[in-house]
Amino acid sequence: MISPAVQPSRFRLVPMRPRDPGEDSRAASSLELFFDLVFVIAVSIAATNLHEAVTTGHLGDGLAKYLMVFFAIWWAWMNFTWFATSFDTDDWLYRVLTIVQMGGVLILAAGIGPAFADDNFLIVILGYILMRVVMIAQWLRASRHAGEARRATLIYACGIGIVQVLWVAWMSIDAPMASVVVFLALVLAEVAIPVIAEARGTTPWHPEHITERYGCFTIIVLGESMLASANAVFGAFEDSEDIVSLVSLGVLSLLVTAAMWSIYFWPPHHRAIGGLGGSLTYGYGHYVIFAAAGAFSAGVGIEVDSQLGDSALDPVLATFTVSVPIAVFVLGVWVLAIRPNAGGAVNTIVPVCAVLVLLDPIIPVPTFLTTFFMIIIVITLIVASPKEAALSTGGR
Repeated sequence: MISPAVQPSRFRLVPMRPRDPGEDSRAASSLELFFDLVFVIAVSIAATNLHEAVTTGHLGDGLAKYLMVFFAIWWAWMNFTWFATSFDTDDWLYRVLTIVQMGGVLILAAGIGPAFADDNFLIVILGYILMRVVMIAQWLRASRHAGEARRATLIYACGIGIVQVLWVAWMSIDAPMASVVVFLALVLAEVAIPVIAEARGTTPWHPEHITERYGCFTIIVLGESMLASANAVFGAFEDSEDIVSLVSLGVLSLLVTAAMWSIYFWPPHHRAIGGLGGSLTYGYGHYVIFAAAGAFSAGVGIEVDSQLGDSALDPVLATFTVSVPIAVFVLGVWVLAIRPNAGGAVNTIVPVCAVLVLLDPIIPVPTFLTTFFMIIIVITLIVASPKEAALSTGGR
């Protein structure tokens, strides 16, 4: 129910004032969850194209394009998420602009195939720019009633606008090396905008709401990985007589996905959302976690193709495409959320086991060692709860 202080105007619009960061029971809205589902479509398409590129022998090129496309997906999602925790009004204009942004996600998703196949990023950039232009409109609207955060909202709007012009210019670069260098420079420009804006007028963020949003997106990405892995294994049944190895891979993939979920949700993530530095580290660090979770499904598909003899990739490298994303995911969660809330045993076993999953190719059963070490991590976390770990490290 809307309080008298924020009654809708004659256009049925609610003044976009900063939300209370201490608001009780702040949870993700149905619109935010709907928003996440559209983004996972883009993640799924990116992972599928990574799978196809690597299977045909283009490991380096496929991985580079995946990371480039994933930046656009992740950065647009992250910007909306942090804006929403500060200024979500949930009136009709806010909903319309959010749905337009979702349309930009679908345009971006439609351009992922041409980006991988022909180095044509035009559609990806157009979809990305549409999402970012919507954010400019949202920030400008927020600036009208932002109070002390007004300067920050205007810096966000201006900074995003300037960089989008530069993205258009980036598409005109023909030299591959120059294109990569400018791309990295524009990525740095994008991630610098929040640093500059928040240093000059902090916008309020709700720790529990933010971490719930990250948790919801993690669940959805892991669910997409499980679906893609299952489809890869089920689809191979018709083409392989070695059903046992495929069933084993499917079971082990399920166990690993469940372990990833368990590991991610063990620590109290909201403790990482405090000052500006910690919040930026948590938010930016999730690029690695989300990208690894998305790449995991591609790795399972690549491993299936390798078992069927349909892959141009060396079998050892095929196994690494499963174990490396898992190791990166676990190490990312450990650095961002587990390490500050755990004692010595957890902070030794988790990173060591994460690295040991890279030994997977030494035995002939794919993902067996990965699954074994992931189970060791989960058992360790069950024995040492976050509360006990916090007490053992002086209350952190």
